[in-house]
Amino acid sequence: MEVRLKLKMVLFERGITQKEVAVGTGLRENVISEMVNNQRKTFNREQVAKVINFLGITDMNEIFEIKLNG
Repeated sequence: MEVRLKLKMVLFERGITQKEVAVGTGLRENVISEMVNNQRKTFNREQVAKVINFLGITDMNEIFEIKLNG
């Protein structure tokens, strides 16, 4: 099983850039890029919370997806 962020899709749908998220959350652009491209093996809860709050997400299904392997 793999948990992935759907951040790339959310940003595209809302017309928001990675830079805007970085500025709005105070996180570095490379952190946002890694999150968007699912390059991280683990999620930092504080960083994810900042992004979720910035985007106004209240339903976790909007930002996370679970892929079953096999």
